[in-house]
Amino acid sequence: MPDIHGNANPLLEAWTGPFEAPPFDRIAPRHFHPAFDAALKEARAQIDTIAADPAPPTFANTIEALERSGSALDKVARVFFNLAGAESNPDIEAIEREIAPILARHRSDTYLNDALFRRVDALKADEDSLGLTAEQARALDRYHLDFTRAGAGLPPEAKARLAAIGERLATLAAEFGQNVLADEKSWVMVLDAADLEGLPDFAVASAARLAAERGHPGKYAVTLTRSSVEPFLEFSARRDLRETAFRAWAARGESSGATDNRAIAAETVRLRAEGARLLGYESHAHYRLADTMAKTPRAARDLLESVWKPGAAAGRLEARALQEIAAREGGNFKVAPWDWRFLAEKRRKAEFDFDESAVKPYLQLDRMIEAAFYAAGRLFGLTFAERFDLTLHHPDARAWTVSRGSAPIALFIGDYFARPSKRSGAWMSNFRGQDKLDGRQLPIVVNVTNFARGGDGEACLLSFDEARTLFHEFGHALHGMLSDVTYPILSGTRVAGDFVEFPSQLYEHWLEEPEVLRRFAVHYRTGESMPEALLDKLLRARSFNQGFATVEYTASALVDLDLHLDPSPDNVDVVAFEQAELERIGMPDGIAMRHRTPHFQHIFSGGYSAAYYSYLWSEILDADAFEAFEETGDIFDAEVARRLHDFVYAAGGSRDYEDAYRAFRGRPASPAALFRKRGLDRGAG
Repeated sequence: MPDIHGNANPLLEAWTGPFEAPPFDRIAPRHFHPAFDAALKEARAQIDTIAADPAPPTFANTIEALERSGSALDKVARVFFNLAGAESNPDIEAIEREIAPILARHRSDTYLNDALFRRVDALKADEDSLGLTAEQARALDRYHLDFTRAGAGLPPEAKARLAAIGERLATLAAEFGQNVLADEKSWVMVLDAADLEGLPDFAVASAARLAAERGHPGKYAVTLTRSSVEPFLEFSARRDLRETAFRAWAARGESSGATDNRAIAAETVRLRAEGARLLGYESHAHYRLADTMAKTPRAARDLLESVWKPGAAAGRLEARALQEIAAREGGNFKVAPWDWRFLAEKRRKAEFDFDESAVKPYLQLDRMIEAAFYAAGRLFGLTFAERFDLTLHHPDARAWTVSRGSAPIALFIGDYFARPSKRSGAWMSNFRGQDKLDGRQLPIVVNVTNFARGGDGEACLLSFDEARTLFHEFGHALHGMLSDVTYPILSGTRVAGDFVEFPSQLYEHWLEEPEVLRRFAVHYRTGESMPEALLDKLLRARSFNQGFATVEYTASALVDLDLHLDPSPDNVDVVAFEQAELERIGMPDGIAMRHRTPHFQHIFSGGYSAAYYSYLWSEILDADAFEAFEETGDIFDAEVARRLHDFVYAAGGSRDYEDAYRAFRGRPASPAALFRKRGLDRGAG
């Protein structure tokens, strides 16, 4: 359809290429404003028609009609927000700031529409007499819950205030994420050859490439992408430069300038609390967790604290060991966060005769992608055929047709390399979700990561943690690609936050299996497989530094939860709150939060507010689930894989999450598996 001015617009046309993928070669920033205007106009008209239907409400004329409404808006928004995350520019950022509150208003107008809610509410009241299938009943329940959690049925003044809060929160979230990206783009530490002491060849090559990209050919550079700064902190022998890099990394969003996020975070927390009170909840945390597996903040806290105690104890023991290493080497300093990774690598080498830099040449990006595909083939019968006939959103991106037998089931896009236009981190998203409402709609799923490109035409080499990230995000991708439901509201990863990380974290386990590593961990120059001795050292060192890993994550999750438990955070100083919380829980010296509050995008621009605990909750499930394979003696056992496919990866949100897990495992998950996986003694003091 044309835009509201009658002009042809590729975002509003039918896409007729392979998989009906977006025609990125024809899409420009100028197309988004008119496309959003036209699609919003159409979506509003569709909602008004459903609400004003004189016929009595039925599942077809209300729920299925809602599922079909806004399809053009959904198409435009998916393209836009994928670009905003992976290929942004000043024009895209300006549009994001403008459109975010408009889309929030549209959502409020929909879910606070009295006539529309009356239809949904009537269906829910008569549910038992409607003859619904189990999936239809689940879709109805989801819609009714979404309406009530948005404020449907509240007095007009409360609904008006909730709508205003939603608009403002959308603006704040866009600004928060853009500020972090701006800080990451603007900072660079330029080095000379004399500054490279301790850096392995791959880190030197990456630093040279980054310097050239940033306008400093012949020099070396460190940036604030994790793939650049973490190897520098791990290997650089220059303590002064490690401190400079770490302090800049930790200070993102706290610049006291235009990109300072502290006031944005404080206002966000205050507005979330106000919205929760209007909806009848004690706090934002109570509101968020009511619609999760955990159900209550108390349950989430109990889990976090059960891990915190042994994790912190292990962290203190690790700190003591690192302090001894520093003293033996003549270091007259107390171990600080910028020392930890460097000294921990020395300790790992001493205790396990294991050197991370010796492993990295065997973890080529292309081979790790093949490994992820191989595991999916063994588990779920999938094949992957790379295709070169698509113009994607960036030249770095690659696409594969995903098939089972001779039938395509999805298009998978991988966008792996860091660049200034991409926000930090790693994520899965989609350009189209799966559903069968009007015939089978195949999903278009994308993984985005920030790996450092190899220098001078060399292969991109991953750390083991980065390879784990690739498997993690591909686990999310499989959750989207294997989805086999009728209704979009239940499709793929549209599940509770503390369940959505289960399929992704579970998939990480296959990376650590010798069968997979022997096949795909091959040296990028010689093609030789990883030596058995090195493979054995790698696997034995898996639980190394788990105190650090547990503490940095759990501290972030506890700060997030407590920040959102305050019922009236009217004048909160988020940094002071963070510091007080770390003192309360007894943060071990030398370890910093994985995400400090001023740049904590998960909770301020990524949908994980009061829910960063979700990774740990899902880890109970993933640890217990992988033991189901181990118990058979076959990590690709066909029957266990079938149940995993049917009840988890393909089911989306069509089943109660606890019921889905029991159907897969035959019993509830055992928390003991989590402690075994992390190598922590639950009773440690």
